[in-house]
Amino acid sequence: MTLTETPQWVLLFSFWLHMLATVVWIGGLASAALFVLPAARKLLPVDDYARFVTKFNQKLNPLGWLSAGVLVATGLVQMGANPSYEGFLNFGNDWAQAMLIKHLLFGGMILVSGYLTWGLAPALERLAIAQLRSPNPEEEMRLRQVESRLLYLNLLLGILVLVLTAMARIA
Repeated sequence: MTLTETPQWVLLFSFWLHMLATVVWIGGLASAALFVLPAARKLLPVDDYARFVTKFNQKLNPLGWLSAGVLVATGLVQMGANPSYEGFLNFGNDWAQAMLIKHLLFGGMILVSGYLTWGLAPALERLAIAQLRSPNPEEEMRLRQVESRLLYLNLLLGILVLVLTAMARIA
């Protein structure tokens, strides 16, 4: 299917949803990494911070994963309709090369998000329960630093994805 074969309303809806999902995901990462979590870390006692982050993640993570799914679905529609798309695993033009790098970075974001959601967050919750019996502030601090670094890494990857999107638009 090419740009001329894809109905305009489908492309319009796809572009709108793609931008909305991008704003939700990257905006959520940016607000969490740059504003919400640093402020909460400074203002809340350690126990309250741990509970806050757990609740915050329970609200933010589903939106992030929904956004990632929307980005995949709408991205496939847009890619298939783009006149620069020359087929699966064909990287013969600048657009295709920018899209390859963009998708590799997006895959990195998915991996980091997966680890944050299903690896690090449960480890922090287990640690919070264990802290009731035997406090281990050093381990909690270490895990929170890992969490912070991974949030910043994901934000950086998201920014690079946006740069590559802009590059693909002019390629």
